[in-house]
Amino acid sequence: MIRDAVTFEVFRNAVTGVADEMAITIVRTAHSQIVASSMDFSAALCDAGGRVIAQANTCPVHLGSIPDAMDAVLAEFGASIRPGDVYLLNDPSRGGMHLPDIFAVAPVFADADLLGFAVTVVNHADVGGWVAGSMAVQSTSIFAEGVQIPPSRLVDAGKLNETFLTVVLRNVREPELLRGDLEAQLAACHAGAEGLRALAVRHGAGGLTGLVEELLDYSEALLRTALAEAVPGSYEFTDHIDDDGLGSGPIPFRVKVTLSDAGIELDFTGSSAQVASALNATASFTRSASYAAVQGALARDIPANSGFYRPFTFVIPEASILDGRRPAARGARGLVAYRIIDAVLGALAPVFPDRVPAAGDGGPDSMAIGVTGADGHTVVLWDILCGAWGARPDRDGVDGISPLGANLANTPVEELERSGHVRIDGYGYLPDTGGAGRFRGGLATFRDLTVLAPEASVQIRSDRREFLPYGLAGGAQGTPSLNVLDPGGPGERVLSSKPHLVMTAGTRHRHVTAGGGGHGDPFTRDPQRVLDDVLEGKVTHEGATRDYGVAIAADGTVDHTATSALREPVR
Repeated sequence: MIRDAVTFEVFRNAVTGVADEMAITIVRTAHSQIVASSMDFSAALCDAGGRVIAQANTCPVHLGSIPDAMDAVLAEFGASIRPGDVYLLNDPSRGGMHLPDIFAVAPVFADADLLGFAVTVVNHADVGGWVAGSMAVQSTSIFAEGVQIPPSRLVDAGKLNETFLTVVLRNVREPELLRGDLEAQLAACHAGAEGLRALAVRHGAGGLTGLVEELLDYSEALLRTALAEAVPGSYEFTDHIDDDGLGSGPIPFRVKVTLSDAGIELDFTGSSAQVASALNATASFTRSASYAAVQGALARDIPANSGFYRPFTFVIPEASILDGRRPAARGARGLVAYRIIDAVLGALAPVFPDRVPAAGDGGPDSMAIGVTGADGHTVVLWDILCGAWGARPDRDGVDGISPLGANLANTPVEELERSGHVRIDGYGYLPDTGGAGRFRGGLATFRDLTVLAPEASVQIRSDRREFLPYGLAGGAQGTPSLNVLDPGGPGERVLSSKPHLVMTAGTRHRHVTAGGGGHGDPFTRDPQRVLDDVLEGKVTHEGATRDYGVAIAADGTVDHTATSALREPVR
């Protein structure tokens, strides 16, 4: 029960503001493009027991994994935690997700009292391994993916463990970049600690503890209230990743969502076994993606914290792609989160038909480019390319935006070109790529790139080539992703969705993300909106006729007589 609504509301916003200040600190101080520009990081505050009390507006699929990281830290250091400590980890078997995501955890003390922890997660540009970027789909063992860090003490009572840090930096391609991003994490943890201590001063240690309990209870109550609006029962859905990057596929993701008075259960029985490639996730990552999907479907302002997690129970098969067994490779496991989200939303679509969108692009596509100079130094470039959302029940999908689980940003062209190793020749949307519907899916995004370096190692992670983004309520599927070498040239060649290859100077590559699915019958879309899409270049004249049954007259207006003739037989 909330005893003082005014104090509670001020605290709720203040503690979230502290987490957001941590995120802002990382953006302003990070060194790598994948962190500072594409914003692949997260920040949160936990209480003394490791429960999440506030999250920054960062990457949802990171944030739900923090409880497992905290469990690992507390299990390793519980009795020896001291002021001035900082702990690192990235080992998926010891609280991590995949090796590039390094957790930094700093305990926060007021005098001798442990108030909680400031936690940051950063996807570092490279942590070693056989390929630049450390996220090769083709990896078959975690031992090939980079440096593994079990829960370890980086800073001991204010003193940096230089030997430990030196060992980590010696195993990565861009040590100064990793050092810079790690220092950004530590700065953010410092900001979070200062903010949490200020809240303890304002409310008193006992008052802070009470407010935290109220906040967690508040989130739980809001979620249970929202779930109570649904019809109890079990709802199932299956989606797929096309292949594992090694020639095996498709890879099924099956979920049964059961809603009852007890809460919400997600049962992933029947999903794919662990795969040979680096697509394997951790159970924590599977839970995290599920939390994000449910929160997105509910579209409510429910604080995301450990209280929000309480109504959930999970059935996650062991040694599956959702909970790989060591030494499973994990580097490219991001695709798993996005397909979990699509599957969970697909199951919830009949439960919340006025809230759940059609499927989007299937996750941000990524290209890791490694260029090694004559001096042996490697530069790692990350081209993050987000495509589109699927259409929503009451409006079109959004173009050129991060999917629900990521909250990333497309890599700016200037960031890629300033290295001198690549040139961006084209970047934009493609018409007729949003799934047709009463509300249209978001358009596919393309990027044309030419390699300027003598030689570059390139790893591409994409999907939705075979299993297209689904439409809902009669909406059409989205369109497939595509990777093409020498597009339009004599050597044009379509690549797989997850290739690793070497490109030499002058090699041209085009990447196209998947287009989002449509929502509702396309032949019920307002003809004027179809015309607007044609005028804006989002739909061609041919697409208007073929996909929407809308005829455009020679004067550029809707021919209503011809449109009725096109639509009536289909109806």
